[in-house]
Amino acid sequence: MITKTIPYGHQYVSDEDIKAVMSVLTSDYMTQGPIVGEFEKDFCNYLGCKYARMVSNGTAALHICAQALNIKPGDKVITTPITFVASANGFRYEGAEIVFCDIDPKTFLMDLDKLEDILKASPKGTYKAVVPVDFAGYPIDEERLRALADEYGFYLVVDACHAPGAKFSDSKGEMQLVGNGKFADLTVYSFHPVKHIAAGEGGAITTNNKELFDKVALFTSHGITKNPDLMTKCDGGWYYEMLELGHNYRITEMQAALAKSQLKRLDWSLQRRNEIACKYDEAFANMPEVRTPYRANDIFHAFHLYMIQVDDRKGLYDFMHDNLVHVQVLYIPAHTMPYYRQFGWKEGDMPMAENYYAHCLALPMFPSLTDEEQNWVITKVKEFMARK
Repeated sequence: MITKTIPYGHQYVSDEDIKAVMSVLTSDYMTQGPIVGEFEKDFCNYLGCKYARMVSNGTAALHICAQALNIKPGDKVITTPITFVASANGFRYEGAEIVFCDIDPKTFLMDLDKLEDILKASPKGTYKAVVPVDFAGYPIDEERLRALADEYGFYLVVDACHAPGAKFSDSKGEMQLVGNGKFADLTVYSFHPVKHIAAGEGGAITTNNKELFDKVALFTSHGITKNPDLMTKCDGGWYYEMLELGHNYRITEMQAALAKSQLKRLDWSLQRRNEIACKYDEAFANMPEVRTPYRANDIFHAFHLYMIQVDDRKGLYDFMHDNLVHVQVLYIPAHTMPYYRQFGWKEGDMPMAENYYAHCLALPMFPSLTDEEQNWVITKVKEFMARK
């Protein structure tokens, strides 16, 4: 019998994590110290990329990408409607015109056939950037996107906030780790508490492009540099110059220490999440009324979320909450938000996304979910379905 609420996602903080944060609190630096750089190096080593910049959150990371790519008012940027609104907002902050591309009903990711149709309908160079989302932890085909980017002249920014550790197979049959920089110009991560690396808040940008990385670094901290190669003069060791209108999107040493510690457990988290997903798959295998998430054989799913689809979504949502299981609906299609409706978007524009939204529900998915808790979730889903 469960007596305490089971959330859809939850952080796991170990004694080792606490010690790492405490060590910062008793050190000389609470911000702008060495730990941020140490995490960036560790993250690069894990992903196999050349450069990483840690920032205050995933939204900040998206905004910095827009600035680094010199997005200007009126530039067209394509993204998916099934995402948290930050994926679009980060580029809208710089005045981009957001164009939504409908989803593949199997993977819930941006439909690359539909994307190609959008690209073909306009002259090459029409779109400045494409921002796919590795929704729920399912990696998109970056190799195909890279080919489209090269053909149609756009930047590829992968929103991998759900997908650290996810992998996809390239045309040679080699598994590619999301964020390794081989195909994407920039890749974005989030370290929100429900994510794989829970730093309270936080995010990161990875790339193999030194020029883009230098811009990312500049915009992270007020547009200020102390690099003598970039300054017009240098009056002394104290001197700095502001080259661009940047932001204070820095992250603290405490958050970096927590993220650095949690990165050590990322492989364990991914393994545990996949174990939980397999148990859900098995439990609902003979229940056509509970549609479980698809995944191809040639990908490794990071399982930030475990999304099912049911016909009576509101009924199941209310029933589960009444039984202490706080399932969640993720996400309301971004193009239906009042803010984006002012630009002409409306219900009916993205039929696959809207159909997904009408049926989707996230079951609890986090590595510290116990067998007892998961069994309760499964039992309650089956109990509700038996009443139908």
